[in-house]
Amino acid sequence: MALSDSWIDFLAGWCSGGAAVMACQPVDTVLTRLQAGEKRLVTARGLVQNVGMSSLWRGSSAMIGAVPMQNALLMGGYGIGKRWNKEEGALTAIFVGGCVGGIAQSFLMSPVELIKVNQQVAMEQSALATGKKVVSVTMIQQKAAWRGLGATLLRDGIPHGVWFVSYEVAKNFLEENSGIKSDDKAATTNWSIPLVSGAFAATVAWGVGYPFDLIKTRIQASTSTAEGTIWGTAQTLIKEANGNALQGLYRGFGLKLVRSVPASMIGFTTYELVKDSIERWE
Repeated sequence: MALSDSWIDFLAGWCSGGAAVMACQPVDTVLTRLQAGEKRLVTARGLVQNVGMSSLWRGSSAMIGAVPMQNALLMGGYGIGKRWNKEEGALTAIFVGGCVGGIAQSFLMSPVELIKVNQQVAMEQSALATGKKVVSVTMIQQKAAWRGLGATLLRDGIPHGVWFVSYEVAKNFLEENSGIKSDDKAATTNWSIPLVSGAFAATVAWGVGYPFDLIKTRIQASTSTAEGTIWGTAQTLIKEANGNALQGLYRGFGLKLVRSVPASMIGFTTYELVKDSIERWE
């Protein structure tokens, strides 16, 4: 039985999300501790020496369970936008599809990332122990489960639209200049196109959305049960940078690119290959 286009996007997105998590989780662990304001164990070497090799994959169990679903929602929105784009001939459709997919997956990822961030900051706790801790706080104060949701929505809405549009623009440019179109057989063996396009897209998108990712992590890592505000957290970050807004709101941006650029490259390449394989198999 032939799968619908939406199901193909969903399955390809699921595979790409799982591949990206396994490859890039170590960098994410170091970045999270840096964003949370940790003063110790903020390097991969320090974590391995003091906690062990497994510490680099702290929080991966929660993410492996959720990120494939997250990516499936994102790629589903991207696929719908692409099909709409063919009819309308405008990148607006892809932008809207990315924004909708980003907002939808925010409600899935916000509580999952709350567990991940707390596990990565409190290195002695397992995912189960951290989950129980978060749930126990939630039983007392239900808003705690959604701590950082506002910043997550700002991080995952417009920036994901920018991400997909940037990918599509770069992909079309490379295909036109290489003489290979997306429906050519040679396109599936030319991995350089989704790899380069994914790297470009991640750089542009995180340039737009990174401050909200930093704010989200700082809010979620807070030991206070009272949820911090986006504006208040931003002011704190700027104050920590001695009034330098760019330095304060983009602290750890280079490390974020070290993590997100390969993740985007792996994610888009896996998505394109799996999607093409399913379509050819049908």
